Amino acid sequence: MEIVKVVPRGYCQGVVRAIRIARKTAEEYPGQPISMLGMIVHNRFVVEECEKLGIRCLEASGKTRLELLDQIDSGIVIFTAHGVSDAVFKKAADKGLTIVDATCPDVEKTHRLIREHVSSGDVLYIGKRNHPEAEGALGISDRVHLISSAEDLSSLGPLENVMITNQTTLSILDTSDLIEACRTQYPDAVVNPEICTATTMRQKAVMDLKNTDLLIVVGDPHSNNSNQLREIGKKRAFPLHC
Repeated sequence: MEIVKVVPRGYCQGVVRAIRIARKTAEEYPGQPISMLGMIVHNRFVVEECEKLGIRCLEASGKTRLELLDQIDSGIVIFTAHGVSDAVFKKAADKGLTIVDATCPDVEKTHRLIREHVSSGDVLYIGKRNHPEAEGALGISDRVHLISSAEDLSSLGPLENVMITNQTTLSILDTSDLIEACRTQYPDAVVNPEICTATTMRQKAVMDLKNTDLLIVVGDPHSNNSNQLREIGKKRAFPLHC
């Protein structure tokens, strides 16, 4: 049996950067309470290693980052690689917390695009409902509208100067279909596709596999990147083990 290691694989630079920031924070603030607002990346082994360094991970199903902040009274708060809304930044500052921002630069770029656009128009943000990255983008303005499926478009009326963008870790196949659905309803919309390079390269590597009898996706069930690789494998009709 031949085992083929798909290239590229492993953590992207945004994840590596976030892990390094967490480690550096633990080194710089010994003995002080450090809280992480959600899973720094969606991998329980990374979270467990952070906890060994004395970093408390706050995660609760159904609770937003803004609500999780209520559990932190003092010390340092680390914002995860997924980014947070402006309201989360303000609330943390108002509480007197020391803020350490581990937001992925690709997510920051998407936030900048959205901030620049909402002053003059509406944004259709293609993303996963209740995902922390989508939560951060939606929190920028009430002119940002979440599109998780084509059905979400039916609830929208006339919009002004529409821009279409997306969460950085989505399926390139599904996102392309949703962009076309958005453009059908808003034909004059400007499209700024924001699936990051690392996500795109990994998904295309799976799509390009040939003569494969079994695809094994190694990742955390919470990871949207891992789940998208699994879904692409299923669409390619590979037998899967995740």
